[in-house]
Amino acid sequence: MKENAVITIISITIIVLNMMMIIVLDIKNAIMVATMAEVTTVTMAEIMVATMVEVTTVTMAEIMVATMAEVTAAVMAVITAAVMAVITAVVMAATMAEVTAAVMVVITAVVMAATMAEVMAVITAVVMTEVMAVTTAVVKDVAAVGAGCFNLINN
Repeated sequence: MKENAVITIISITIIVLNMMMIIVLDIKNAIMVATMAEVTTVTMAEIMVATMVEVTTVTMAEIMVATMAEVTAAVMAVITAAVMAVITAVVMAATMAEVTAAVMVVITAVVMAATMAEVMAVITAVVMTEVMAVTTAVVKDVAAVGAGCFNLINN
């Protein structure tokens, strides 16, 4: 009887140990699957990001170069045409009478400005001299009145 009990206990122990091993193996497999999934996901995400960045950078650079070349060519063509049209119009329209009239207007403006500046300088000098003289006289009168009041108060 004792032997049967010992055999039964050993059998149960072996069964329990086998079940524990199966549980440990299942846990190990679950951890491995989760780890592989995470590693695969992270790796694929990094590869996709790097690839997208590279593709986007190259594509945008090519688009910008092509666009800038077209825009620059178009703008330069328009500017060149406009400048040439203006230069041609000015050269063809300018006559000796127009040049002489323009020069005379400038000379007259300069002479009048110089004359006006001189006149204003003289007027300013005369007015300032007169204002200073009157101000000085008023200040002297006020000082005299103040001194008289001071003497009256102290006497």
